[in-house]
Formats: sequence, structure tokens, C-alpha cells
Amino acid sequence: MSGNTTGKMFKITTFGSSHGTALGAVVDGCPAGLKLSKEDIQVELDKRRPGTSKITTSRGETDEVQILSGIFEGKTDGTPITAAVYNRDMDSSAYKALRNKPRPGHADYGWISKYGHYDYRGGGRASGRTTIGHVIGGAVAKKLLEKLNIKIIAHVTKVGSIEAQKVELTEIEKNIKNNSVRCADLEAAAKMEELILDLKQKGDSVGGIVETIVLNVPAGLGEPVFDKLDADIAKVLMGIGSVKGVEIGAGFEAAGLKGSQMNDEFYVDNNKIKTKTNKSGGILGGISDGMPIVTRMAVKPTPSISKVQETVDLEKMDDTEIEIKGRHDPCICPRVTSVAESSIAVVLADHLIRAGFINSCKL
Repeated sequence: MSGNTTGKMFKITTFGSSHGTALGAVVDGCPAGLKLSKEDIQVELDKRRPGTSKITTSRGETDEVQILSGIFEGKTDGTPITAAVYNRDMDSSAYKALRNKPRPGHADYGWISKYGHYDYRGGGRASGRTTIGHVIGGAVAKKLLEKLNIKIIAHVTKVGSIEAQKVELTEIEKNIKNNSVRCADLEAAAKMEELILDLKQKGDSVGGIVETIVLNVPAGLGEPVFDKLDADIAKVLMGIGSVKGVEIGAGFEAAGLKGSQMNDEFYVDNNKIKTKTNKSGGILGGISDGMPIVTRMAVKPTPSISKVQETVDLEKMDDTEIEIKGRHDPCICPRVTSVAESSIAVVLADHLIRAGFINSCKL
């Protein structure tokens, strides 16, 4: 099976499945000399770990990472970095009855059609749990980005019909740590949590929007025509399970604007070129312009709900009904913020090395 690797010079290959032995990533192309510890990776994994609040799945995983290779005396040695998280709290019993009954909203039928032999337990390789590999790769990438003072912040801006008010950038990072939804508008966050818990009690789920902001990106990243920076970012975000749409900058709003409204006018500030607005989201012509890179992704409702749903029995080729049991997030948005940050970090690290901002061999 292909499609498990991303990047040209800084490459991430993820492995593992929801109810398998372990999940993780192999990071290849990280230059030698980068200070990297288990704790650097663990702090990122803890952001997406299940069971951390009442609005997440109750699956009791510690997601403790083990580094298997690529680190010597506290620094990267230029060889592939392999890190794994072992599954500890699997319960596959709820999935046996669903083996030949594809779940609505899930990838089951597509995987069965393509591969035939399919690990149906918890969605197998199609599970959101496989994003552990994204976060491991992102943790390494973020350490590289720190060298250039690049910071990535993801936050939830909408859950269902509840939309957060705009919050000053300086407040976003602080506020998202003070609520389980990771929303910077604390009043909206309380309403979002109430909605998520209400739908959880009813056996339903809800989706939303996650915005990611990248600060201090240098101008000049991106490889036109087919490796544009925004194209690579859109691809990596669409590669996250349950993401059904991606916007960069003004996004779909741009379709209703005039050129005079959409164009970001340039000016000089302390001998640096900046733009008065940022409708482009920090990327023009596929190349970064030095302004903050702003993306938004639409996250669909968790497809695993406990309501009775219609499906088919693939053995009998008859219509049937299923009721999904097990432990699931009623809203994916809060935990997927760390995956969004990590995914974008991986793309940026790759482009920084390709453009020569980071030495490919050693720091």
C-alpha cells in the first residue's frame, strides 16, 4: 500500500492501526545536531491524547512514545528517527458484528473494495488514531522550526452553528489552554462544550472548523508549479481523516470580492516588506510572502454515532441496520488541532530545507 509517506527532503512515513500492536512514524531527512528528546515528542502527543476531558473518547491510552532510532546523546544523528506508541487499551469486541457491514460515513466500504482483506477493528489504518504518526513527525519538524522562530497555533473557530468571535492573536494561544474545546473565544467555548456534551448524550456528533496560524515564516518558500506551498499544505490537511475542505487566507470568500478588496497592498516596515492586509493567507503564486500563513479546515462530524443507521450486509447482499458501539469522540475538532499543527510543520520543514533556509546535513 502506497500513500504513507509525505515530503521530498524531510520525509515522514507513518505506520500502525487503531487496534494493532503500535503506531508511529519514521522521520527521514532531519539534519544531524538537532536537540531532541522523548519529552519534546510527548508534549505534542499529549495534546491529541484521548481521555483528557469529558468531550473526548474514554479510550484509556497514555500514548507514551518510545524513540527507537535516530537520536544519539540527546541529538539527532542524521539517520532515520523512528518513534512508536504502543496500544494498551484496545477493545475490538464491538467491531466483530460490523465486519461485513460498512459503517456510514466511514472508509470501510472503500477499503474493502480496494484491498479486500481489511482490518476492520476501529477502522484499522483508516482510523483517526493513525494521526499519532503525524504528530510524531510534527514534533520533530517543530523543533526545526524553532531554529527560525516559526510558531504554529491551531484553534477551533466553529462547532456546529456556534461560531467564535475573532480574538487578538496574542490572546489565542493563552485562551485555548483554558478550555477543552481549544477555542480562543471563551464564551463561545462554553457553548460549544455544552453542545458537544448534549449530542454525546443523544448518541450523535458534530463537526466544526479549525484555523491554523503560522508566524514568522520567511518569504520565498514554495516550488511552483506543482509543489506550491499552499498546494502542499492543502494536500497534507486534506490527508487528515474527517477533513472535507481547506481554505487558505480569504478562501471561498475570495470568490465574492473585488480585486481592489482582495489584493494585499505592500509597504515597508523597519526595512521589511509587509502587506497591509492578508487576504492571501501568507502565500502568493505558491510562494510564501513573509506574512502569517492562515488556513482553515472543515472537519465533519465524527461518523461513529450510536444511533441506528442503515447499511448493507456484504455477505448476504441485503439491506440491514447497524448500531455502532464503542468509544468515540463526539467532536473531533479539539484533538485534531494538534494534528493540523503537526501536518503543517512537516510541510514547512520540508520546504525550508529545500529552499536552503535549513542545512540538509547538519545544524
